[in-house]
Order: sequence, then C-alpha cells, then structure tokens
Amino acid sequence: MIKRAFGDDEVKRVLVIKGNSVSLNSGLTEIKDDDVIQWRFGNTLIAEINKRADRFTVYEDVLDGRFRDRLKLDNQTGSLTVTHTTAEHDGVYKLQINREIKRFSLLVYGALGEVSVSVTEGDSVSLNTRLTEIKDYDVILWRFGDENTLIAEINKPADRFTVYEDVLDGRFRDRLKLDKQTGSLTVTHTTTEHAGDYKLQINRVFKRFRLSVYGLKSVWKGESVSLNSSLTEMKDDDVILWRFGDKYTLIAEIDKRADRFTVYEDVLDGRFRDRLKLDNQTGSLTVTNTTTEHEGDYNLQINRKIKRLILSVFGEFKNV
Repeated sequence: MIKRAFGDDEVKRVLVIKGNSVSLNSGLTEIKDDDVIQWRFGNTLIAEINKRADRFTVYEDVLDGRFRDRLKLDNQTGSLTVTHTTAEHDGVYKLQINREIKRFSLLVYGALGEVSVSVTEGDSVSLNTRLTEIKDYDVILWRFGDENTLIAEINKPADRFTVYEDVLDGRFRDRLKLDKQTGSLTVTHTTTEHAGDYKLQINRVFKRFRLSVYGLKSVWKGESVSLNSSLTEMKDDDVILWRFGDKYTLIAEIDKRADRFTVYEDVLDGRFRDRLKLDNQTGSLTVTNTTTEHEGDYNLQINRKIKRLILSVFGEFKNV
C-alpha cells in the first residue's frame, strides 16, 4: 500500500546542523507510474520526477548554484536530500505530487546565530543587529515566520529604508521601526501574533531571533480565571490544544472536525481534577478553585498558531 500524508496548510519544520545532510520525506513508500513530483525552494524548481517519461532531474545551477552537487533524489520515494548544508539552504521547500502539496521549513543551525527573546504582551522589543553603523554597500533584510515573509529592508546603495506593514494580514501595521544607523528592528505593542522566528540577513551573513510573547493573568487563590483564546467563534476545522508547564502537558483539547471536547483532569497528579471548563463556542479555558499548583505557563495552540499565557495565583483574599 502506498502511503500518502499531505495537507495544503501543513508546514513541517526540519532542523539540521550546518555541514550535515538532511532528507525531506515525501511521505511516499513508492512512486506510481503516472506520478509527477516537483520540489521547489521558494518558488524556484530545484528537482523534478516525471515517472511517465522516466525522467529524474535535479536543477543544481539555479539560484546562483547554491545547490550544485548537493541534491539527491530517491528514485523509489521521491524524497529529497540536501547535502553539505549552509545558511543559503535555510528556507521553505515546497513538494508537489500531482495536485497535492506539502511544505517544509528547513532551519540550518550553526549557519545562523540564534538569539531567544521574550517580551510581555503589549510591550516593545528590539531585535539588535549588533552593528554600530551601516556601511554604504550594506543590504539588510528582516523576514518573519515559516514562509520567510519580508517585513523590513534597508538597501544602503539605493538609500532605501522600507517596512512592509501590510503583509501577513496587517499584523505588523504601525508596529515596526527601523534604526537607520544600526538596522535594528523594533516591534511595538506586541501581541502573540508577533511571536515566532525573525531572520536577519546582512549581505551574506544570517542571524535568527526566536521571539516569545507572553500574556499575563493573575488571580486570587480559590477564585476562577478564564484564559482567553481570542476567538469569537470556532471554525468547523479548528483543532485547539491547551498545554501546561515546562513539559507542555496536554490538559484540554478541542477537535471541531470530530466534534470532540476533552479535558484531561487526571494528569499532573490530578491537580486539575474538577477544575477545567472549556468554552464550546470560543475554545477559552477556565480554571476554577485555583491554587498555587495552577500557577505557571499555559500554552494554547490553535491549528498552527501558538499563544502563551503566564498565570500568577496570589494568596487567599481576605476582607479587612
């Protein structure tokens, strides 16, 4: 039986250390006689299989030859291997098998310096280039997310300083500031939509920032607290997961497609037993009769979007 695992919105994240090889799995166990398989990096075709014509081709000289002598196609499954990886191979790969599409976001570590940054929702955060001054020949690009969407650009030879605020449904509108001396980027009035990977490219040097944006909630011991999903209504295909703590223990789940609403009260020594309530319309989670055991990090995943909240539980409230 031939295995196929696809989803048009799926993006699989793959990690590799600079210099090592990495295989991007097609999900097939065998290619059919009428299959046409195409691999793209960004929108550029880099490898192709046309089984009807018995043609297996890698296009190594595209994109200034960055894939030269580095691509290998599996003749049985159509999987693609990239060897001797560098920072130039970091990005989004798209696999199309006939009319089905799968995406991979490849992160090449060691090629990119990575900095973890966290900020409280509503505050501003600066992502520092470490430059003291931009040179006359510098080109600086800031990208965001799995699709490497360009959000800001400095082209010093052209004397151009640009922020692209209206990309990604306008989530960065009126929130981006470029430092004209150093090229550093500031995100103001942060929300959880701004959490994720920011990639900085200065000429041919790369650096990555991983930004976490936390919401803060506080409650008196013994009271209830609602952790808001920010949805007004769930869609028919939504999958919502609530996790708690350093080990991201699953405590509640909604699978709208299966019409399943589940709370896992007996995990973590039963600290959530009889205390969790899911809102069937919005997916928000309420913790009742709170104790200090319920204090900590809550991780909400709605399909591919992630939101983090930190809950503080104060001592018992007493009327004085």
